[in-house]
Amino acid sequence: MSDTLFITDTHAHIYEPDYDQDFDQMIARCREAGVERFILPGVSSADYDRVIACADALPGVAFPCIGLHPTEVKPETWEAELEFVRQRLDVRKWTAIGEIGMDCHWSVDALQQQKAAFRTQLIWAAERNLPVLLHVREAIEYVWEVFDSIIADGLRLPRGVFHAYSGSFETWERIKRYGDFYLGIGGVVTYKNAGVASVVERVPLDRILLETDCPWLSPVPHRGERNEPSRIPLIVDKIASLRGISASEVVRACAENTSKLFGI
Repeated sequence: MSDTLFITDTHAHIYEPDYDQDFDQMIARCREAGVERFILPGVSSADYDRVIACADALPGVAFPCIGLHPTEVKPETWEAELEFVRQRLDVRKWTAIGEIGMDCHWSVDALQQQKAAFRTQLIWAAERNLPVLLHVREAIEYVWEVFDSIIADGLRLPRGVFHAYSGSFETWERIKRYGDFYLGIGGVVTYKNAGVASVVERVPLDRILLETDCPWLSPVPHRGERNEPSRIPLIVDKIASLRGISASEVVRACAENTSKLFGI
């Protein structure tokens, strides 16, 4: 990057045990790289305490979210997990509901339950004027189905971000017809032959957010290693190169987008 500007990693699992041995050093590396804030996705009741502990340890720096991830929707436990989320929605300030969504790559055994959990959490978010972090993997048609069912019932969709976006430009064209949505761009954009690179070239810059999904999806040249938010500058540089603009322009635009979506 040409200079250091204020950056938010809008999807960072820095509360994972992967960082237990060097958490403070990892945060120091992030700050040195200009990454000053982190949005912490919720996945299930199992990670709830770690999310809260991380946010409380970094007030005004780490922003907690709550939600039931689609791969955590199990036939025998999903209703109890969803109730866990409901009971805690109004007990503290959340930055977003998520990550929520649909996944047919890792989990197809509970498809109907996934759709029910997704729909319910979208409605909760809209009722509370909270954005959503959307996880979609090999399941975009089911997302349309759930979106359309909410609209058909006369309800509104929340605003949100399609995290770790890997869809086509045509899918983006349909997404934007549903409302106020952004695309989360992470390390995959740096991979050789990554299809999302051609999307990043064409999507308006005011619809892009920076993220890592750490500890996963580390950008080149660190692919396969444990990821961390300090590597966002590599993602910024790739976006800047694809669009023919400066890294500073990318950072500034994404900072504005983050503020608009999350209010931070």
